[in-house]
Amino acid sequence: MRTIIVSVVIAITWAETVEAGKTRFGVRGDQVLLNGEPFKIIGLRCSNALISDQTARQLIDQLPVYRASGINAVSVFFMGSRFGDVKGYRPDATLDPACAARMGRIIDAADEQGMIVVVGCLYWSTSRAKEVLAGRWKQEDANRAVANTVRWLSQHDYRNVFVDVDNEGMAHDATGWSIAEMIEAGHAVDPSIMLAYNDGDAPPESADLHVHHSPKVPGKPWLDTEATPGRSTPGGYWGSYSKRTHQRTKGAYYNYSRIGRYTEKMKAEQMRRTADEVERYNGHML
Repeated sequence: MRTIIVSVVIAITWAETVEAGKTRFGVRGDQVLLNGEPFKIIGLRCSNALISDQTARQLIDQLPVYRASGINAVSVFFMGSRFGDVKGYRPDATLDPACAARMGRIIDAADEQGMIVVVGCLYWSTSRAKEVLAGRWKQEDANRAVANTVRWLSQHDYRNVFVDVDNEGMAHDATGWSIAEMIEAGHAVDPSIMLAYNDGDAPPESADLHVHHSPKVPGKPWLDTEATPGRSTPGGYWGSYSKRTHQRTKGAYYNYSRIGRYTEKMKAEQMRRTADEVERYNGHML
């Protein structure tokens, strides 16, 4: 079966034009705001951009291209993911300085383009990023990691951001840690930094917005921050297709092998879903 690398070009009418400079993300009711005005998020998930200085630079160099295509957001994780094993948190829950410096350069570059960055905290899952944390961290360590992330964002006055504290609730599912406590720890540092809930359980009232796996809650924004073709799309993207050639590593770890590679039918379904969710919700991130 022939595959293609997906290319996304969205109508600019879905994205607000903003001048370079301080770009501010906010929430009001069930709307997300860009510099105080409602807008729709059109984004790309770039979770492993902190692997190295080179990968961070590659993303930064692409931001003008993305922006010219109508994209106004990217997501980048301090911890994770299955591919890069980015270890952005040290055992004491402080930020790794090299990862923080890369994240800062990405946030600054996005700000210059009038774009926002979804800053991911915990990406637990099967990633080796947690290998020195699992079994040692407790709830208070997870809380401290989120609080330290918010503190770092606040100290640098990064306002073109919101935070996904626990990707798909994976840390919560594996350990039983409360995501509500993580959110409260972040809000205690700076309540003006918006914190997102991303798990299938009922969301805490303290979450500023809801993303991806979260149920939709009346009066609060929701968007999919990690979208792929629907399960009914021919080819089974998250099943046999994306894992077709994965290799187990020492019996304990594996990667997907076809991330971002779509058949024509998958690409058409992704474009349909993007248009639908941008119209009905607060945006869509591929």
